[in-house]
Amino acid sequence: MHKSERLFQLVNVLKGRRLAMTAQQLAAHFCVSERTIYRDIQHLQCSGVPIEGEAGIGYLIADHALPPMMFNVEELSALLLGSKMVGAWTDPTLSEHARSAMAKIEAVLPDHLKQSQDSSPYLVSSFSHNEKQQQLNKQCREAIESNQCLQLSYCDVNHTATQRQVEPLGLVYWGGKWTLVAFCLLRLDYREFRIDRIQSAHTLDVYFEPHSEKSLSHYVALVTAKYANCSNNK
Repeated sequence: MHKSERLFQLVNVLKGRRLAMTAQQLAAHFCVSERTIYRDIQHLQCSGVPIEGEAGIGYLIADHALPPMMFNVEELSALLLGSKMVGAWTDPTLSEHARSAMAKIEAVLPDHLKQSQDSSPYLVSSFSHNEKQQQLNKQCREAIESNQCLQLSYCDVNHTATQRQVEPLGLVYWGGKWTLVAFCLLRLDYREFRIDRIQSAHTLDVYFEPHSEKSLSHYVALVTAKYANCSNNK
């Protein structure tokens, strides 16, 4: 384990413990010498980490001393990848928040992990997500959050234009295309509308209340049951 990663994990181990851990216990946990633990503790204390205790007694970090949520290195790498996806595939507002999150994540990554990100096997491409789709994505998300109906001008797979008033329930990403899941007030049933086929959208001053049989989770349950039945009938 690199020193930077060990220091990070050392904070995680000490934080929030009711009983102090001795240098001997920490040395056994990290498979290093007690002398190394003493140096690591001194390094963290000089960096401003509020470690309490001393040699021969033990060390801990009080619950109130650090933010309540800490992540290990693997979790930070996963969060960084997820933030890149949000930054590339959602709307401008969420993209900006994702970039802010990435800056905070990268600030606490060990140096060797920062370098490994450059050779990551994952490439997050944003080629197929243009500005119009990003703005529509944002409009749909905001309508979902406020429970407001949308008036859509939509062009289906057969290039047939249609007008739909819908109650937007969720956005689903299908590995290249975003789909708006909504309750269609014309068909009185769930319908899916691909974002790239929405010609225009207007948010209405009409509000609706989702419930147990009109929600994204209900829609997902129906789709899951449908495909499960298809598989069982084969």
